[in-house]
Amino acid sequence: MSDIMHPISIDALFNWIMKEYQDEQKIFGIRKFFKADPDKSVSLFGETMEVPCGPAAGPHTQLTQNIVASYLTGSRFFEVKTVQVLDGEDLPVAKPCITAADEAYNCEWSTELRVPQAYDEYVKAWFLLKILSKELGLGSENGFIFNMSVGYDLAGIKSEKVDKYIVDMQDASRTPIWEECRQTAYNYLPHFKHIDREYIDSISPNVCRSITLSTLHGCPPEEIERISNYLLEEKGLNTFIKCNPTMLGYDYARSTLDALGFDYIQFDDHHFKEDLQFEDAVPMLQRLQAKADKLGLSFGVKLTNTFPVDVAADELPSEEMYMSGRSLYPLSISLAKKLSDVFDGKLQISYSGGADVFNVREIFDAGIWPITVATTLLKPGGYQRMNQIANLLSDADYPDAVNVNSAHLAKLVEKAKDTARYRKSVKLPASPKLKEQVPLTNCYTAPCRGGCPISQDIPAYLRYVTEGRYFEAMQVIVDKNPLPFITGTICAHPCMEKCTRQFYEDSIHIRAAKLEAAENAYDEYLASLTKPSLKADAPKTAVVGGGPAGISAGFLLAREGMPVTVFEKADQPGGVCSQVVPEFRISMASVQRDVDLAKFMGAEFKTGQAAPSLAELRAQGYTNVIYAIGAWQPGVLHLEAGSSLNAIKFLVANRQNPTDNPYGEHIIVIGGGNTAMDCARAAKRLPGVKEVSVVYRRDKRNMPADEEELYLALEDGVKFRELLAPVKHVDGILTCEKMRLGDRDASGRRRPVPTGEFIDMPADQLIAAVGEKVDTAFYQEIGIQTNQYGYVVAQPDTLKTNLENVYVIGDAYRGPATIVEAIADATKAVSNICEIHNKHYEQVNINPDVDKVRQKRGDMQLPGCTMNQAGRCLECSTICESCMDVCPNRANIVVIVNGAPQIVHVDRMCNECGNCETFCPYSSAPYKDKFTIFTSAEDFADSTNSGFYLENAETGDCRVRLWGTVSTVNLNEATATIPTDIFEMMQTIVADYHYTLQL
Repeated sequence: MSDIMHPISIDALFNWIMKEYQDEQKIFGIRKFFKADPDKSVSLFGETMEVPCGPAAGPHTQLTQNIVASYLTGSRFFEVKTVQVLDGEDLPVAKPCITAADEAYNCEWSTELRVPQAYDEYVKAWFLLKILSKELGLGSENGFIFNMSVGYDLAGIKSEKVDKYIVDMQDASRTPIWEECRQTAYNYLPHFKHIDREYIDSISPNVCRSITLSTLHGCPPEEIERISNYLLEEKGLNTFIKCNPTMLGYDYARSTLDALGFDYIQFDDHHFKEDLQFEDAVPMLQRLQAKADKLGLSFGVKLTNTFPVDVAADELPSEEMYMSGRSLYPLSISLAKKLSDVFDGKLQISYSGGADVFNVREIFDAGIWPITVATTLLKPGGYQRMNQIANLLSDADYPDAVNVNSAHLAKLVEKAKDTARYRKSVKLPASPKLKEQVPLTNCYTAPCRGGCPISQDIPAYLRYVTEGRYFEAMQVIVDKNPLPFITGTICAHPCMEKCTRQFYEDSIHIRAAKLEAAENAYDEYLASLTKPSLKADAPKTAVVGGGPAGISAGFLLAREGMPVTVFEKADQPGGVCSQVVPEFRISMASVQRDVDLAKFMGAEFKTGQAAPSLAELRAQGYTNVIYAIGAWQPGVLHLEAGSSLNAIKFLVANRQNPTDNPYGEHIIVIGGGNTAMDCARAAKRLPGVKEVSVVYRRDKRNMPADEEELYLALEDGVKFRELLAPVKHVDGILTCEKMRLGDRDASGRRRPVPTGEFIDMPADQLIAAVGEKVDTAFYQEIGIQTNQYGYVVAQPDTLKTNLENVYVIGDAYRGPATIVEAIADATKAVSNICEIHNKHYEQVNINPDVDKVRQKRGDMQLPGCTMNQAGRCLECSTICESCMDVCPNRANIVVIVNGAPQIVHVDRMCNECGNCETFCPYSSAPYKDKFTIFTSAEDFADSTNSGFYLENAETGDCRVRLWGTVSTVNLNEATATIPTDIFEMMQTIVADYHYTLQL
């Protein structure tokens, strides 16, 4: 597909807006409209705005429909996208150009349209807002302000093209697009309820009275001042100058980001040396402020422009990119404070860097306004996030004059350094993407469910927990998960890594909701069960190993009426959960409840002795044998001298007697996984221990342990000694070699590189948590095939080995794995032995109250909110639409086909920014992989997307591409060449969404 976006005519825009609103009470996908308080407004540039917020100059103000969507959700100050003499296809923009999973990066800086096209877009938007404000009763027709942005040097700004843009933005009355807007509005008069011809004639053509100067990095202060004087004196424009955080100096920026955990963001000092310096900026701003005062114009600064950083990990296809979002906020607010101190709070500051719903009210209360946002609107919820921002600001007291409170700003600067919101997590997040490709139709999915190895119906039980219906929640959980207490307590929760809510505040605490259901409904659930009857002539199954995998296999087989015996050599079932994991993490009582579920179903447990051999099991009549032994072979820590205690041996002893300390005062754990964290936390609780340290050859960010486990260890007071490799342990002293991080290895982690420097530290006891191994010899002795890594070779779908009716599940097949993966393996093996009759609660993943689910979109959970965890669930299986939310251009739309919502891509509205790819739960890019509407034969030919082009509206002839194959079909005639769902979707688009096809 082409990355060229094509503007929509004013007639087509009117038609789209009127038809979509009439049919579905939405406009460009926006469903929640903001209505301004008629008694509140703030003055700026001799104009008024009902709320002092809106979209920053960027992707959300580059097309008419973007500006309309911004207005509908509460924006009243619009920084339209920057124009410059270099424009259109002459402007090189690498694609994709945006990535905003956490802090955002972009490599786009000006409109990708030709300047005259951009002008037309802004005028159309201005005109439509005048119409919509009155027709829909959303606010005063004079309640919003447009602010233009230009760059990048005086010669370019004085060029005929840019000069005409500036002049016509001040007065559009003599331009063709203005007349076209008026004539089109007249044509739609019969459709309006509150608009008449007199009102249309009264709409002001004075689109802009203000301008923001955006200069390139390295622009000399003399040039900036010359441009500003020109804009003030010759153009008579109220003027803002964009200032960069580089004014803070390299050392301040580097140390601030490092302290907040953004140390991986790479940049050098050349921009800091070449950009406008603070000591040069202050006198220049003072001179310009005086000039503006003399001319009766407003003057101020826009904070901040761009923070240039290096492309270090292929984030975008460019060498340099521009950072924004929460990582920029501590820098931007610091620059605001620094400037306000010098100007005694009398310098007008227009603010953008990292503003969002969590800080916007504090910024405004400090006397800074207007406030514009971009990064937050690029995340799921999209434009709808503006509703909350607008509501927060509309509740504030509006100022009568510029008065920035430096003391208030000082508090915000300190808060930004101490608040978790602006601190990067210890671990970099895992990919939220599912492995599957997005389907052309019916793509709504709950990524949490897709990320769960057993496909738990998570949205269903979360909704039940929210409603206090714990019994129903337990029914959903246990349908596929025999271990509600174990997984509700210590599951690695891969579901949470996929949760869309992480892009709002943090993931839903799914595991906690599961435990809440289990604790509240276990007895009722158990009492409701009927013990299954054994099936006649059912083959017997022996499960060797009573850990999570073995318990799960026993439960599932027994529930199907299959005779099963679980053999566990320890005195109690539970495996690592009852023998290794510390009691403070999971109690035996919790483990026993899951065991009791399996026993109730009819699973027999034989404990306290080793299982019979395979031959003996065969002799005892066991047709099927499932080995679920786990990985108990200790890993080896290689030292030049000295020894260590194996982590599993330590944890087993500690579980049996958690108050016994034969180890000493200084305990060091070698390793960086979850087992190492368990060892360190258990050791910290021993009497007489003074210090417990974790030694690892990488840093915390590159440790394999779960982030949660790292934080728990830190909270317990465990010391982390990073970038150290143990060498020898002699006479109570551990000698380590210092390491540094080199290039990334195959795992994606940075490789530790020796430095030749050494350090000594006291260590009464060394505990080696360097990974457990599978007892390969055991399997080889009984004839089970293993691979070169020592793991059992089994069929992936059934986990059958080379021996007849012998299965291996869990660690021996996967290597040390998670509990939920053990359940998944048990499910595969049991499914091959007998049919598993799940209730399949997928259907209750879908909430029938779709409107209620939609109301959650875009709403953040603010501090002090009492919403429970389950109530925060966005119910993505009912409403996903993240690709629609995050598209600034509204190029991904929802169409209703036979009552079901479908996502369709509109080619002409897309510039391939790539933002939808970031947030689509599938390993796909909707702008490439969803069924696409084309509005011209040229665009259809220039693409590889599956989609269609309506060649003739009267006859219904279409050109269709499906998975690379192009054909011609007629929508009025049945065809066997196109799948029914695709054919009906095209028919629906032409019949009910014809406005998407209008040029």
